[in-house]
Amino acid sequence: MSDIELDEELIDLAARYRDVLRHAVYLIRSLDANGELSTGQVATMNILALAPARVGDVARHAGIRVPSATEQVIKLEAAGLVERRADPDDARAVLVHLTDAGRTALATANRERNERIAGALAVLSEDERSAITAAIPAIAKLTNSLGA
Repeated sequence: MSDIELDEELIDLAARYRDVLRHAVYLIRSLDANGELSTGQVATMNILALAPARVGDVARHAGIRVPSATEQVIKLEAAGLVERRADPDDARAVLVHLTDAGRTALATANRERNERIAGALAVLSEDERSAITAAIPAIAKLTNSLGA
């Protein structure tokens, strides 16, 4: 197989992956439409669950612009789910922290979303679920390489 054929195969694989991923993202967002927290809010809170962060870091990790991240933080703060605190390492900066209420709301939102996806996975055969399980490490590696 020549390099050109390999490149075209990879381009085709990339296109198919993007199409499936795009459709999955749309479906996940539609599932979130009935939740109390938006997809963006849950994404922001999941980032903050790892560690308190500056708004700029939240934006970078979420793949959004700082004004959008700021808007998410303002809404979450108004709902009592996050709070801003002075950064102990830099008096000029603030870190956004999840509150106890935020941790509870996030756990509930993640559980509800996982239950919806589990319901969809239940219609697959054992072999299909095994294929997805086996693919997850490769998908995670691909995702990490795209974010690098």
